[in-house]
Amino acid sequence: MVTSPELERSAILRESAAAGRHLARICFKTGPPTHIGVELEWTVHDAADPVRPVDPRRLAAALGRHSPATVDPTSPAEPLRDGGVVTLEPGGQLEISTPPRSSTAALIQATEADIAQVTELLAAAGLVLGRSGIDPHRRPRPVVETPRYRAMRAAFDRRGPAGRVMMYSTAGLQVCLDAGEPDQVADRWAAAHAVGPPLLAAFASANRHAGRRTGWASARMAAWLAIDPARTRPVWTPGDAAEDPRDTWIRYVLAAPLLCRRRQGSDWTVPPGVTFADWLDGALPQPPTTDDLDYHVSTLFPPVRPRGYLELRYLDAQPERDWRLPLAVLSALFHDPGTVRGAYAISAPMAHRWSAAARRGLADPALAAAATGLLDLALTVLPRLGLPVDTQDEIERGVRRRLTAATRQGNE
Repeated sequence: MVTSPELERSAILRESAAAGRHLARICFKTGPPTHIGVELEWTVHDAADPVRPVDPRRLAAALGRHSPATVDPTSPAEPLRDGGVVTLEPGGQLEISTPPRSSTAALIQATEADIAQVTELLAAAGLVLGRSGIDPHRRPRPVVETPRYRAMRAAFDRRGPAGRVMMYSTAGLQVCLDAGEPDQVADRWAAAHAVGPPLLAAFASANRHAGRRTGWASARMAAWLAIDPARTRPVWTPGDAAEDPRDTWIRYVLAAPLLCRRRQGSDWTVPPGVTFADWLDGALPQPPTTDDLDYHVSTLFPPVRPRGYLELRYLDAQPERDWRLPLAVLSALFHDPGTVRGAYAISAPMAHRWSAAARRGLADPALAAAATGLLDLALTVLPRLGLPVDTQDEIERGVRRRLTAATRQGNE
């Protein structure tokens, strides 16, 4: 077991009830829904030859003082000028995580500045950011190796190749929304899930991988869905409408198998099939702590993950500045209780159709119709977000392009 000061301060857990109380306290923090955040991932490519592998030394040299410690242990890992933090995923995908902002306009302005800074750093090293949710050029290969990533690979390999595709080839766009006031949490939680399949279909960008068509509109989401349902299936389903989200989440977390266990040395693997509930019951030599539970939560990857706020994880990376489109759409749909209820009413019949959305995208008529309804609703709310006029105009044009595509495909 790791013996850092942080772990020494964490409390030992010996029963499920105590673990549940801890999860309920930290995973749904309530209050006025005023903040929004975004996490953006991209594959990274050689500008002259996108098929060429990019090794960790080249990435570290390009990022300099912003390089994460996973590729340069001596790096100070400084935030970017507007506060975003750079990390690298197992396949060398670059991620910028932004501090939450109190408005969509402020978030877009700060994130654009951070992206521009990273783009400039990469360009000086002959590197460019990818444009889709899965690497269209290269087969999966490891770039960044850590004990966590090695344990992940060992666990996922037991179920087939999807884990390596996810780890080494995919890039997503995550939008982070406040959970809301106590009386809003259940509605926002349900709507965050229900709008997922139609918006996944509307913004799917991952149909080519490793030089070929995949047969999926979002091969990125296909990989996630194929890894391990115990850690990637949706937490909420339409049948959970009357249940407290905290109870649903607690059951999900405790029933999920451990992916790894932090300890001294490089081997973080765990016996197959041991859940966190099993650990509480003595399946491993030492009892878990609250810090172990928090870390276990970080190894769960459902489409919506509660982390004090709601982390919406189901969108593909978007080309160039199009990342602003799904961000603005979700900001509009969750603008107030009325828009949340409206978004849920439009999308609830599609709430279970994750696989269809990943496979067919807007070619599915029912998903296209739901996407059309959501984009229409978002356009009516967009003027209330307080965006600069030029930004609003650009986003409206982009959303209307997606709306036209959804309408056209829904009518075919």
